Amino acid sequence: MGCTSDNGPFFHGTKAELKIGDFLEPQHLSNYQDKKSNYIYFTATLDAAKWGAELATSKSKERIYIVEPLGDFENDPNLTDKKFPGNPTRSYRSKSPLKIIAELSSWERHSDEEINHMITSLKKLREQGKAIIYD
Repeated sequence: MGCTSDNGPFFHGTKAELKIGDFLEPQHLSNYQDKKSNYIYFTATLDAAKWGAELATSKSKERIYIVEPLGDFENDPNLTDKKFPGNPTRSYRSKSPLKIIAELSSWERHSDEEINHMITSLKKLREQGKAIIYD
């Protein structure tokens, strides 16, 4: 399924505690903003999924789920043409649910230095009014 030629596997990084068979759906609070998201976001790269888990605002445990899109999906415009030509991060979004088919039991986090640098960079963008998510 989907409107791209990417066949996955697909990942979703978060701090939400979910079970195999659960569905990730749009219209839930965003990991990054204090608002409901119109889409559910996912990626086909482990690196991007790690950032999703590490940067989510919750204090809960970081998790990466392997997910199956249940409907059409498109390139995530927040990470494609606006920041990276094409879609090298293989980041997508959908208005249809994602089914959780597995959880990665272990994965290597980015270093604390890398995570702190990313958090600082995102904070600066917010302060400059440039941390806009097109949702």
